[in-house]
Amino acid sequence: MIRIVLSAFVVLAWLSVYPSDQVSAQNQTITVVSFGGSYARACDRSYHERFEAETGIKINLEDYTGGLAQIRAQVEMGNVFWDVVDLNMPELVRGCDEGLLVPVSIDDLPKGADGASATDDFVEGTITECGATKLFFSRMIAYNDERIGDVKPTTIADFFDLEKFPGRRGMKRSPVANLEFALMADGVPREDVYTTLDTEDGVRRAFRKLDTIKEQIVWWETAAHPPQMLADGEVTMTTAANGRIFNAQELEGQPFVILWNSQILYTSGYGIVEGTRNLDAARRFLEFASQAESMASLARHIAYSPTRRSAMPLISTHSETGVDMRPHMPTSPENVARALHDDWEWWSDNGEEMNERFSTWLAR
Repeated sequence: MIRIVLSAFVVLAWLSVYPSDQVSAQNQTITVVSFGGSYARACDRSYHERFEAETGIKINLEDYTGGLAQIRAQVEMGNVFWDVVDLNMPELVRGCDEGLLVPVSIDDLPKGADGASATDDFVEGTITECGATKLFFSRMIAYNDERIGDVKPTTIADFFDLEKFPGRRGMKRSPVANLEFALMADGVPREDVYTTLDTEDGVRRAFRKLDTIKEQIVWWETAAHPPQMLADGEVTMTTAANGRIFNAQELEGQPFVILWNSQILYTSGYGIVEGTRNLDAARRFLEFASQAESMASLARHIAYSPTRRSAMPLISTHSETGVDMRPHMPTSPENVARALHDDWEWWSDNGEEMNERFSTWLAR
């Protein structure tokens, strides 16, 4: 009886020091799945470490190459071992529609840095039924200035001009962005790209343009590959994520050049996997990552723009080099004026068909 009383006293004393929500978080781990490389390191430094320190919940970070296939398999088999997944907007919307992701009300997300409601603070078009996206990034063309020669490429059309700029081209093994790049290189104005793709003739036109460089394409799978290909001289030009090229420029001193007039602007965010055994912890992480301060902190480590209006004024300098980050944001006034905005609704509706057609085209 004395031992029981003493044990109860010890537990009560411990609980008086640690609030119940902290006690429940002790030794808890969630698995967050994202795109790896310099982007994952930026997320770690900007808000993963702070989340762990403030909540006691540990993050197990895993890499993947995107898409819904692995999430779908886990949910359908009832064996969910991922908790939170970084998804581009079309997959976030489609995953929500398919019941693969947990619904998250915008009202549950934190207010903006200026006190504005989440509904008012998030940029239009970044909110879904399963949460809001957290960043803008762009896919664009980049080249190595020391390997290109005296004449420099200036447009997306130059990427497809093998006579003027000989050499291999890097492209992601996916129809996403490549179909848009092809149409713009073929003379379709930015504002007409998706109406053109919405026709059978437009899709065929895009593939015909890709045919003109198909034999010279080096296909990449992960976002870390394009900077390495440029540095090694494996390709003359490549499509790439702007943040990966920025980090190679600033942290590695690579003489890479971005063609901002070729950029396609995308947005991505976290989704909570339906069936997770760590739902409360996953929600806490999503809310933490959705804070304006977390988004602005990420922009100090990699050149990706926040999706919250109140986060934009918080962007300052790069955490290591001190360079002003604002001109390097894909949504800076000068850069965004030359951007094609990704039509995620079109890709959400047509993505599976385009993937099948792209696979068939690759196999020919």
